[in-house]
Amino acid sequence: MRSDVGIAVLAAATTASASVVPRLENGLGRTPVLGWNSWNQGGCNAATAQVALNTANVFVNSGLRDLGYKYINIDDCWTTKSRNSSGYLVADPNKFPQGIKALADQLHGMGLKLGLYGDAGTMTCGGYPGSQGYEQKDAQLLASWGVDYWKYDNCYTPCNGPIVQTCGNPAGNSQTWYVKMRDYLQQTGKPIFYSLCNWGRDSVWTWGAATGNSWRMSVDNWGGWSDVVRIGSAAGPIAQYSKPGGFNDLDMMIIGNGKLTDAEERTHFGLWAIAKSPILMGTDMTKLTTTRMNLIKNKGLIAINQDSLGKAATTFVPSGQAGPVSGQLYPYWAGQLSDGVVVGLIAPGSARTVSVQFSQVPGLGSGNWRWTEMFSGATGTGSSVSANLQQHDMAVYKVVKA
Repeated sequence: MRSDVGIAVLAAATTASASVVPRLENGLGRTPVLGWNSWNQGGCNAATAQVALNTANVFVNSGLRDLGYKYINIDDCWTTKSRNSSGYLVADPNKFPQGIKALADQLHGMGLKLGLYGDAGTMTCGGYPGSQGYEQKDAQLLASWGVDYWKYDNCYTPCNGPIVQTCGNPAGNSQTWYVKMRDYLQQTGKPIFYSLCNWGRDSVWTWGAATGNSWRMSVDNWGGWSDVVRIGSAAGPIAQYSKPGGFNDLDMMIIGNGKLTDAEERTHFGLWAIAKSPILMGTDMTKLTTTRMNLIKNKGLIAINQDSLGKAATTFVPSGQAGPVSGQLYPYWAGQLSDGVVVGLIAPGSARTVSVQFSQVPGLGSGNWRWTEMFSGATGTGSSVSANLQQHDMAVYKVVKA
């Protein structure tokens, strides 16, 4: 979409209501993106053309590409430490000996897409050149290379005090610089998926849809189960902001990195899927075990994540149960699908049996329903389901009319 058309549809958001906030119409992000990001695999060391191509080959050969995993995203540290004499970013020639355009062309030839990383401040989080003051040049460069995705971070941005990597007392509102880059991306005429990474600041979910195609609603996911709990518990209350064109981003996956048990990895993947988060793997895909590969290739969960209705699941409170507590993962989740309802049941503490009557699930009701559990493949009919769950485990049911 050309900039004059694209910008015209971006009427300023005058209310925080998710039902009336306008959405960026660049034709992208109709469903959450699926793919890979280099950072959780190896930080700066994974930001190379070779790692990207190794990952791309796994996507093609394993069938992940055909299931919708298309984005190969290079995170921080892909540039040299300074711009060239004309003010443009320069790809590190040791990491990208053929340059970025050649990599983009190669990935496109494989049926995949290329993403890159930038930052709204004076430097990236890793100390490489930021886009502040160079937004137009950077947008033009991305378009000329054929880049499909732009993750835009928030380090070294205006601060009430010294300009530091992560400012605890920021100056101004991050919406200002995210809108600025949006407009320059639109002006290129090339649709580029715009991923906002302001760590959930300034209630980004209330304006993210008018600005980008996804928005990080929290700080990073990398530490382990406590991060899954922290992020997952915060996703429920803002589920209504996710719709086709723009989605809450719960951050990159940590599956395969030794941080989680098998049960915790199921919950991590299942919750991200039903919350309609982008699913970007963050591990060495060439070393992924069969069990983990089967987990992320779960066709039922992918279909739920990619459902055309684009409605994120949120918590619901069955009769007689206590409600959600901030910062704690709640056992009961549900969300509307184009052809049914998804129900998620979680054992956030110790192993337990979690049961629910369909009559108490939003979007369902009394009577007989047919269900399929996504991890086990078990099926059944009835007016309720009951899951015997390990500690930190999850069951995900797709429920339709019997």
